[in-house]
Amino acid sequence: MSMINCPDCGNQYSDKADSCPKCGCPNPYAKKKTAVWSSGRLIIGILSMVLPIGITFQSCFAGLGNALANNHATSGTQGVLLSAFMFIGGLIASVTRNSGSRIVTILPALFYWFGALMTLESGATYGDLPIWGGFSFVFGLVYIVAGIKTKKNK
Repeated sequence: MSMINCPDCGNQYSDKADSCPKCGCPNPYAKKKTAVWSSGRLIIGILSMVLPIGITFQSCFAGLGNALANNHATSGTQGVLLSAFMFIGGLIASVTRNSGSRIVTILPALFYWFGALMTLESGATYGDLPIWGGFSFVFGLVYIVAGIKTKKNK
């Protein structure tokens, strides 16, 4: 542990402290704390905002095929709902990637898993939809694990 001088008041304090105990000036050498898996959560968030574009187009074509075949399948609608929930989850995930709160960390998982729930038993007419639902489930799982690994705020 080494001592540093405060640039404002000249007081000596530990380089491990967040700020000067005398005047409260922030320590310029203190490491910024990041959230659990912050970079990975950002990447998943960005993927979750880009993938729904392709999922939506596929779902529209699947819905058109269902309408032309008159088979009363709803897989196209399920795909559009998945892409909407995935996009919302990705948006929340990207914005809150540095949050230290467990609830905020787990929140995107709810959107991912609700979107994945939309894809159950939908592979008969739209074979890719369960695959996209699997991606959504895994993305949600990452956020659940990150939320569990996040330390409680005091």
